Amino acid sequence: MGRQRSGRAASVPDGTAGRGPIEGRYDIDTGTCELIKDRYRPDGWILEVNGVPSSHIDLDDPTLLEFEYMRWIAMLVGDRHPRDQRIRVLHLGGGACTMARWFAAVYPDARQVVVEIDGRLAELVRDWFDLPRAPLLRIRAGEARAVLTTLTDASRDVIVRDVFAINRTPVALTTEQFTRHAHRVLAPGGIYVVNCGDTRDLTTAKREAATIGSVFAHTAIIADPAMLKGRRYGNIVIAGSDAPLGDSASLVHDLLGGAVPAQLRRDAQVTAFAGGARILDDDEVPHRPGTTPCAAVSTTP
Repeated sequence: MGRQRSGRAASVPDGTAGRGPIEGRYDIDTGTCELIKDRYRPDGWILEVNGVPSSHIDLDDPTLLEFEYMRWIAMLVGDRHPRDQRIRVLHLGGGACTMARWFAAVYPDARQVVVEIDGRLAELVRDWFDLPRAPLLRIRAGEARAVLTTLTDASRDVIVRDVFAINRTPVALTTEQFTRHAHRVLAPGGIYVVNCGDTRDLTTAKREAATIGSVFAHTAIIADPAMLKGRRYGNIVIAGSDAPLGDSASLVHDLLGGAVPAQLRRDAQVTAFAGGARILDDDEVPHRPGTTPCAAVSTTP
């Protein structure tokens, strides 16, 4: 199938399920997605959801993370967990399961659950990409908050939140109440890490930092200097844990040595960054008749 940029979205042709990626646009539960061949990598693919770049996959190398913020998350987790550990990972937001493929390659004994609100997108991703099967990796169609609230206490070592509706994370997935559910589900010393997209005023990032800091004993922020200085729109990784985060010199070195050098701020520096910003609360969650408050398309900005 040739690449389609206009007209009606395609459905998967009969007999092609499970045969790998096919370039084109597809109907999904929340709108449309488009699978685009990466012109610069022979086995690279780009997934867009409702016109927004969501994920990059390299079929040959699951450890290749094209999006910088994903590399930062990988470095932060790797600083805490040696690669021979059997860690339990919950992904809130799936997209093309790029991070889940990375965890499966780096932590081969990991047990992972990916929560993706768009069931049809989850089916397509399973068909297109070489994803581990249960029990190593399960994809669960559902709303991130609704699923999180049902999970057992202390049942995960890492929670990665990467959920966007177009270019913003739904408020219901950022509040203190939601963050406390994440804290409850994490094992002692577990890491809660979020991808926060924000504009130059950094209002969202500061409020998220304040909120995560109100729940966890330790916090960390990773971003490039221009983003932290409010010079552009972009991604900031914010993490919380009840154990110290990012306290090794090697992590700082690795972050500075990336294609986009990043800075690490910890604890008091995160508090200073938040600057007294208001903690996010469920009272701010918009409610529309007939909808649930935290429904969202799982994409990245």
